[in-house]
Amino acid sequence: MGKTEKKTDETDAPEKKGNKKLLLILVLVVLLGGGGGAYFFLFRSSEPAPPEPGEVLVLDAVTMNLTDGHYLKLKMALQATAEVTEKLDGSKALDLAVAQFSNKTVAELSSNEAREEQKKQLKEKIGKAYDEEVMDIYLTEFVMQ
Repeated sequence: MGKTEKKTDETDAPEKKGNKKLLLILVLVVLLGGGGGAYFFLFRSSEPAPPEPGEVLVLDAVTMNLTDGHYLKLKMALQATAEVTEKLDGSKALDLAVAQFSNKTVAELSSNEAREEQKKQLKEKIGKAYDEEVMDIYLTEFVMQ
């Protein structure tokens, strides 16, 4: 019986050392993973940085037909990003504005909410047309008659 007890004590000792090493490795992996996760969520920006504003290109006013014999005189400016090195051509933006506002009713454009919605849609179209070189638009004149 004494020999049997001695053998179990000898085999238990290496298993305990192996378990301690495994536990230590597991704790280190959890700590490193938690630290990496914390860094990822705390220091990573979820949104890309907004572009820096560059030059503002003021476009000539355009007059377009609305429904029922009314018209709209619109003047706008394009806010370019700082990365733009050449002067923008405003003809694409004016064409998109005419397409956006033409044949609308006065009622469709009378409220601030309606104008803001039309401006938002126009801004998206202009951003795509200029490959995101235009970061904002300003409606500097908006006269309906």
